[in-house]
Amino acid sequence: MVVCSTSLKVHALLSLKQGFDQIKSLFFISLICDRDHCILLILCYYIITKLVLSEKWGERMPRIEPFEEFYDRYEKWFEDNEYVYLSELNAVRFFIPRDGRGVEIGVGSGRFASPLGIKVGIEPSTKMREIASKKGIEVYEGVAEKLPFEDRSFDYALMVTTICFVDDVELSFKEVNRILKDNGIFIVGFVDKKSPLGKMYTLKKESSHFYRIATFYSTSEVLDHLRKTGFEREEIVQTIFGKMNDIRTVQDFEFGYGKGSFVVIKAIKRATR
Repeated sequence: MVVCSTSLKVHALLSLKQGFDQIKSLFFISLICDRDHCILLILCYYIITKLVLSEKWGERMPRIEPFEEFYDRYEKWFEDNEYVYLSELNAVRFFIPRDGRGVEIGVGSGRFASPLGIKVGIEPSTKMREIASKKGIEVYEGVAEKLPFEDRSFDYALMVTTICFVDDVELSFKEVNRILKDNGIFIVGFVDKKSPLGKMYTLKKESSHFYRIATFYSTSEVLDHLRKTGFEREEIVQTIFGKMNDIRTVQDFEFGYGKGSFVVIKAIKRATR
């Protein structure tokens, strides 16, 4: 993640603004001169305009476009695939502690946090935050790579299908480690890249409003990221066996991975000495 001090950020913006003014002048001159230069300057004009005017300059830009535009389709998926959703929820619930303060990172519309009793969430999408807030969740605007919480402020954290939409998985996991208390619990739910559903999503991702911007991971890759960022003592369950369209009841989860398309990992923050 790019982190700028206030002075550096202002300096960068002023430099860009100067470049913007120069290109704007050249742009109008080029309109009566050279066609190729005109096209090039139009491109530069557009890029610098985006950079100068963006309030997020110096920060990561979250992948939120489809969740803003197609939030109704997002909600409809849970209704159309009720038993898939409930099977995933059942697997995630197995690892949720009965006590303690929890947070869901990438809370979306609160489809998991609300029934699991998680009262705090992080979500970059305005539309998703609005829906989750109506369910009684205290939702903060933010991204996984830069969580707006103090060190050691939560007993457990949850991510469900969030890792495929973050820019930097390891930085996100480091942030989770930072906000968890020693021996805090991190629960990660995701579609395994090597599973039948993961392969189908990967194959058809360009035609999906949501998964075209996603990056999928295998269970072994997620475990590797967890171990590199200070987590240990993993436990794993899996669910969603067979084709989604054939699931007509809530499926029981099984321990391990390699058979089910949806995997949930519970890991413990390594205590600092």
